[in-house]
Amino acid sequence: MNELYSFHDIEERWQAEWERQAVFQCHERVDRPKFYCLEMFPYPSGKLHMGHVRNYAIGDAIARFKLMNGYSVMHPMGWDAFGLPAENAAIERNVHPATWTMANIDAMRKQFKRLGYAFDWSREVATCHPEYYRWCQWLFLKMLEKGIACRKRTEVNWCGTCRTVLANEQVESGNVCWRCGQTVENREMDGWFLKITDYAEELLNDHALLEGHWPERVLTMQKNWIGRSEGAYVDFPLVGKDGKIRVFTTRPDTLYGATFMVLAPENPLVMTLADSEERCAMLRAFAEKSRQTDVIERTATGIPKEGCFTGTYAVNPLTGEDIPIWVSDFVLWGYGTGAIMSVPAHDQRDFEFARKYALPIRIVIAPEGCDLDSESMESAFEAVGKMINSGPFTGMSSDAGIGAITRYIEEKGIGCRAVTYRLRDWGISRQRYWGTPIPIVHCERCGMVPVPEDQLPVRLPDNIDFDWSLGGNPLSRVESFVSTRCPICGGPARRETDTMDTFIDSSWYYSRYCDPRNTREIVDPDKNNYWIPVDQYIGGIEHAVMHLLYARFIHKVMRDLGYGRSPEPFARLLTQGMVCLEVMRCPRDGYLYPEDVIDNGDGSYTCRICNGPVIAGRSEKMSKSKRNTRDPNDYIDRFGADTIRMFSLFAAPPQKDLDWSDSGVEGVFRFLKRIWRFVFDHRGLLEGLASGPIAAEDFGNDHAGAEVIHRKTHQTIKRVTEDFDGRYHFNTSISACMEIVNLLYSTPIPEEGAADYQPIRCAVREAVYALLHMLNPFAPHMMEELWHELGGTSLLAQGPWVTWDDAIAAEQSIEMPVQINGKIRVRLTVSADATPEELETRVRQDETVARWVEGKTIRQVIVVPQRLINVVIK
Repeated sequence: MNELYSFHDIEERWQAEWERQAVFQCHERVDRPKFYCLEMFPYPSGKLHMGHVRNYAIGDAIARFKLMNGYSVMHPMGWDAFGLPAENAAIERNVHPATWTMANIDAMRKQFKRLGYAFDWSREVATCHPEYYRWCQWLFLKMLEKGIACRKRTEVNWCGTCRTVLANEQVESGNVCWRCGQTVENREMDGWFLKITDYAEELLNDHALLEGHWPERVLTMQKNWIGRSEGAYVDFPLVGKDGKIRVFTTRPDTLYGATFMVLAPENPLVMTLADSEERCAMLRAFAEKSRQTDVIERTATGIPKEGCFTGTYAVNPLTGEDIPIWVSDFVLWGYGTGAIMSVPAHDQRDFEFARKYALPIRIVIAPEGCDLDSESMESAFEAVGKMINSGPFTGMSSDAGIGAITRYIEEKGIGCRAVTYRLRDWGISRQRYWGTPIPIVHCERCGMVPVPEDQLPVRLPDNIDFDWSLGGNPLSRVESFVSTRCPICGGPARRETDTMDTFIDSSWYYSRYCDPRNTREIVDPDKNNYWIPVDQYIGGIEHAVMHLLYARFIHKVMRDLGYGRSPEPFARLLTQGMVCLEVMRCPRDGYLYPEDVIDNGDGSYTCRICNGPVIAGRSEKMSKSKRNTRDPNDYIDRFGADTIRMFSLFAAPPQKDLDWSDSGVEGVFRFLKRIWRFVFDHRGLLEGLASGPIAAEDFGNDHAGAEVIHRKTHQTIKRVTEDFDGRYHFNTSISACMEIVNLLYSTPIPEEGAADYQPIRCAVREAVYALLHMLNPFAPHMMEELWHELGGTSLLAQGPWVTWDDAIAAEQSIEMPVQINGKIRVRLTVSADATPEELETRVRQDETVARWVEGKTIRQVIVVPQRLINVVIK
């Protein structure tokens, strides 16, 4: 055994051995339970960052633990390879996106392998391969057959910087693009949509299956995004015109208080309601102005709302009154019906609008025992109360009035009960090249025609011109791609040039891993049913209402197509925290890389570039833009893969943010070297250790030192095993292993032949045996090497895991605080199984307690078993 911990040689050797023996290749087995562990697959940007290291170290630890426990473990890897960044990078570098992407995949694959993650590389997929996106196209055609996919003209979110449409979920707070951060505008365009709304109720209801297994925050975000509302549709007939305006309301009980209506500026009805050409021009200008206004600003309370009267009235169907129809920017087209009934007495935005434009306010709900005055009220009364001024419903509670009025309007044929959702259909058309082509051709004679399945995949052309000065989608300029023949009539036709939203690719990849080389179907149903659902899914919370919602939807679609039985794709979800580092900024040179900062040792810093002072900011997520990054390769070169893997799991619980610390990395490196040194120094005592666990009879005579190590070993095995059981508190697991190492170093090893040599030898051998197993999920290269050095012929990676004995793990004695009149005065070491009577006797006999109660009377001794003893004195 080498005295030095040569981590580079060790890591390369074991990575090669795992690959040679195909240790992490998995198969469907009836003799083992299965475990599918999956981290969200990466975008091939070309270089791993510390967030990658942590994310995949979490999954790797779980996968290795399950493999050691006898599971058939699938832990695959692939690439979310389509998307705008590759196309933009290709334009900047004058290289084809495919060339850039595949080079990045090769580079990142090497980095992943250098880290020694237990991936089944035989299942590798890349979404930009025609063998993969063929099945995206097939899935689209099946959804088209089922009526889930459709084409329609509607107002969409347009990012001018990215030159493409965005789904609603991709527009972030402030009305900005999720990718580039630039302001998004509204445009009316033709596009393809998936009716995720058809699955809205099931997506909501099935949250019950995920409660306790997914973070509550993610479930709440999805519930709010889907936005289920119960209420009623109500029809308001137009005055002097044919037709009616339908609104949705969750408060039918306030219908008698509707004194005006408001339409979204984009509502097509608006221009038909104008009572003059002059009014029509005003409304058109108002609509155009509203389109340029941030959606958040349009709908926020407290911000003055703009409005424009149409000149037309509608009839309140319950009061029979004519009420004016206005247009305002706070009503959005695409939400509800794009029209609302306004009840200013009981809705704050309506109240502010009515006050601004001097519109009538009628109170129809009043608090119990209190009168409201519409002239003097300063805000809307939005709470429940008693109905007033509401015809035959006057006197009812407003809660009861909701149901009563809903039944009434249904009986009269002027409305109906309804459920609506905030969720909109998923717009998937993208006006960019690097994505899955939509398999549709446009024929003048036959219309829109699906590409036959036997002609899939529709391949992206290689000869692409990215000159944006020419305008439009670059794919539309490739005539050899666009020009085709109609599959029905054989006449000339043109291909669809929009490509699919890349979230389509990532919404079913977890199923493709189950059968990645199948050329006959998207996945073999039996293999899919064996592996799905994913037992543990790992990824960032930023995907809560995009990827995670889309994947749940597509999974249910595939189930309905006969590809799956489970209602949900991911049984458990872990959202890992970010890797953070403090930001350094120079007033002159901006954000600085670590190598550009001089630490003065007194809490101040200097810029190497200008010698000026540096401002040390707070710890923030590592990002290239703020230059607070660390290159994993540098740390692997200096400390080895095991060190940075273990540090990323030790520094914080997986769900919490991790503050990167070079001193912390060095501390973990020292810990690993201490293990290596201990094994080297005691290699004679530990020789042959890998032959099997230590039997109880091997310990010989009792020895206090051996007993302490023996008990600590079993306690630690129990703790680490339980930490892996869904909690994943790897930081406490590693800390517990550090405690054992400290104990081993502090225990004197007797000379061979001494009376106490045998029990100490056995206890140390048992502890090291357990340590190699328990640390294997965190530092697998070193543990395999030590296992081999100590006689191991099998692979530690394949287990079995170590077990503990509760009787041995139980403490023989414990420390109990003694309170006297509620204040702790002494701590006693007592037998762990002492009875309350024995503890009371011990307390009464203790000299320290006697001094505190001298001259007083003990009225009562209260024992809380294994917790504390409280002495009440007078």
